[in-house]
Amino acid sequence: MEPRESWAALASLIFILKAGGIAGVFVDLILFPLDTVKTRLQSAQGFRKAGGFRGIYAGVPSTAIGSFPNAAAFFITYENVKSVLHSDSTSYLTPVTHMVAASFGEVVACLIRVPSEVVKQRAQVSPSAGTFRILSHTLYHEGIQGLYRGYKSTVLREDLWSWKQGHVVDSWQSAVCGAFAGGFAAAVTTPLDVAKTRIMLAKAGSTTASGNVLAALAGIWRTQGLSGLFAGVVPRMTAISLGGFIFLGTYEKTRQLLL
Repeated sequence: MEPRESWAALASLIFILKAGGIAGVFVDLILFPLDTVKTRLQSAQGFRKAGGFRGIYAGVPSTAIGSFPNAAAFFITYENVKSVLHSDSTSYLTPVTHMVAASFGEVVACLIRVPSEVVKQRAQVSPSAGTFRILSHTLYHEGIQGLYRGYKSTVLREDLWSWKQGHVVDSWQSAVCGAFAGGFAAAVTTPLDVAKTRIMLAKAGSTTASGNVLAALAGIWRTQGLSGLFAGVVPRMTAISLGGFIFLGTYEKTRQLLL
């Protein structure tokens, strides 16, 4: 690669980093209250005992810190995989290229997202405990692996979500497609999201804490049935629909301005 091409590639990478990061921060902070409500509805202790509508921004520092690198990691991977799998714009394989790239992006992004999610969700159901205290407690009692509890269920959930995404077009079209695709995927993957929440919040050493997704789903089905598997589906669909609209729209618009 020529020096000029190398600098162009680096500049493009920085622009993607900024665009993806800005979009991620916008979504995560604006829609945080809905996420808190969803987490408390999905928790084993129930909505009221988990905090109800009190301390609706509990856990926001974890999200604020992890949001930018998480979104940036997704879009860097997404754009690079997409360029490696590049196909003609008229090819019928184009949607597959975007979906595969999005799946890879989610796998990489989850390396950052899951630790942030673990701390955030534990703070959401324990409003009186600070984010730093929860992080310290998790590391002390469970080590690094405690921060990655629920990684498999998160990746599975996010990959299924990614495969529902449309390819990038105009910024407003991306926003609309993101809203519809996100809302539909949110409904379909809610049981996995509930399993992920239960795994992340489970007491260390318990069966659920082992991270077995099928066992977690079976346990929820036995004790709460269909309503348990779809706990928090309304705030989840609302948050992800709005998030998809803001995220893809902001990303594309920022990307256009930066590039």
